[in-house]
Amino acid sequence: MLDTETRQFLSRSKLITDESNIRAEKLTGGISSDIWRIDTESRIFVLKQALPELRVSQHWEAPLSRNVNEVNWIREVAGITPNAVPKILYCEPDAKMFIMEFLDCPTWKDQLMRGDVDIYFAAKVGETLGKIHQATANSAMIASKFMVPETFDALRVEPYLKATAKAQPSVSEQLLQLASDTLSAKRALVHGDVSPKNILVETAGPIFLDAECAWYGEPAFDLAFCLNHMLLKCVHVPKKKDALLASFDALHTAYFTKVDWEPVKDLEARTARLLPALFLARIDGKSPVEYIQSEDAKDLVRNTALPFIKTTTSQLSEFKNSWARNLAND
Repeated sequence: MLDTETRQFLSRSKLITDESNIRAEKLTGGISSDIWRIDTESRIFVLKQALPELRVSQHWEAPLSRNVNEVNWIREVAGITPNAVPKILYCEPDAKMFIMEFLDCPTWKDQLMRGDVDIYFAAKVGETLGKIHQATANSAMIASKFMVPETFDALRVEPYLKATAKAQPSVSEQLLQLASDTLSAKRALVHGDVSPKNILVETAGPIFLDAECAWYGEPAFDLAFCLNHMLLKCVHVPKKKDALLASFDALHTAYFTKVDWEPVKDLEARTARLLPALFLARIDGKSPVEYIQSEDAKDLVRNTALPFIKTTTSQLSEFKNSWARNLAND
């Protein structure tokens, strides 16, 4: 049931005419927000409400201001590639909630988890992400809107890199240095959670959701964060391993065609440094992937990631090929 505060917010939005004649259904999958589908007589929309503490096994708090951050990211991207984001229907500057259009599309994660791997769509994700970074790179104006390192630290750097450093002392120094370097970067507008669960599959291309981690910083984080899922899902759908690895290549190849704000080799090197760290973080950080449960599979991830964290590579293909060999030998 919607609480009084949420109902008052809905009323102020003017999107409902009769409060007694709406149906609210809580959608599943969110760990950082309550997400409601609101059905009225004339339309359907989504209300998103940030939680002060995320729904994970470990203690994980984050600023409620991230809702405003997400709205700002969506509006910025709508001016770059409008089909890649939902429309914002109502928000308030100080509210911990906002309303956006409801889009009846499957998530990319749902498709991948059932073994439906579309290499062309992976390329579209890379191309669209590249366009966003390209359009926002080296922009002092955009940077001024998204200087929120405390939010990015709370939602991404601490739970992924710093928490994993505590769990894996042998690479603690490297991970903490990577955390510091990532937080100090100021290159482009970063989504922060480019995960298949946050990408809707539409004929025209990907639609990005859940940009509450948005921050002006390290574009390599977005790329590595998404590529990571192409590798990890090889464990869940091993029969589609080759297609997932091809999707990995298609995604970063399409992305790099849009990189004109710096040398591609420099951005690839930073992505290749982040990738094994994020790979390990999805096992030993605060937000482990739910589909890797066996200790043997977890050790396979660790044994692939640790050597690359200790001695970094500058090429994404080296880490991908090492993972492919380890999977074949498992």
